[in-house]
Amino acid sequence: MPELEEIYKKYFKDVYLFIYSISKDRHIAEDMTSETFLKAMKSIDDFKGNCDIKVWLFQIAKNSYYSYLRKNKDLLNLDIISDKDESTDVEKAILSSEASKEIQRIIHKLPEPYREIFTLRFFGELSFKEIGDLFGKTDNWACVTFHRARNKIREEMRDYE
Repeated sequence: MPELEEIYKKYFKDVYLFIYSISKDRHIAEDMTSETFLKAMKSIDDFKGNCDIKVWLFQIAKNSYYSYLRKNKDLLNLDIISDKDESTDVEKAILSSEASKEIQRIIHKLPEPYREIFTLRFFGELSFKEIGDLFGKTDNWACVTFHRARNKIREEMRDYE
């Protein structure tokens, strides 16, 4: 089992960027990242190694953030940005500020789990296997869900153009 300090140094930025990607708030991302590592430190003995440590940390971060949302739901905006994994019209549109706002609106309206899968793949840079593990599903499920989310965004973007 790697030392917690080593884990912190290796994954701090990934966890921060993941939370920032779903919160769009630097302060929330900082707070939730700290909380994630505090929770990880308290429960490191419970980590069984059944998944990658990064997946485990992202799960803690996601749960911490959703708990924060439930407690502060009237204060937050849930806008999320799209996937950068493949070069498509969606990714090109992100370069435009106006299009980026529209994509954020579209992604915000996506039903779960599409929105979360899309975010995990883009900001978390998780593999489909890691995403599947996070949801207790297969990597094929994660891949199909991601592509369906991307297609939904493309369809909505056609209406925007």
